[in-house]
Amino acid sequence: MEKADQKHDILTLDDVKLLVNTFYDKIRVDPMLGGIFNGAIQDRWPEHLEKMYRFWQSILLEENTYNGRPFPPHMQLPVGKEHFDQWLKLFFDNIDAQFEGEKAHEAKWRAYKIAQTFHSKIEYFRQNS
Repeated sequence: MEKADQKHDILTLDDVKLLVNTFYDKIRVDPMLGGIFNGAIQDRWPEHLEKMYRFWQSILLEENTYNGRPFPPHMQLPVGKEHFDQWLKLFFDNIDAQFEGEKAHEAKWRAYKIAQTFHSKIEYFRQNS
């Protein structure tokens, strides 16, 4: 998607899958995040990606396909603010490279809120355990 006129909003499940697949392709090889994600997920990437499709499909397309609690699997990860900042950078860059529009903007806002909440909860549990 080199040309800006080829960008479109996140409107279909195929768009969600493209967003998720390209994002996690970047995560898996990122020097800061790759080891953490690959270590936690191991050989369960297909299941993880399916879960992420349902998660983002529910949020962005308002199709209620996700049933789960997203925070608990992240609670014990060895991550800090710098990891969440890098996760957001990769997420935002990935969206900006492929999409534009209201849902693309919402995806970035939601990702920011998720990162902020997860970081805050992880810090709380570390300080109060």
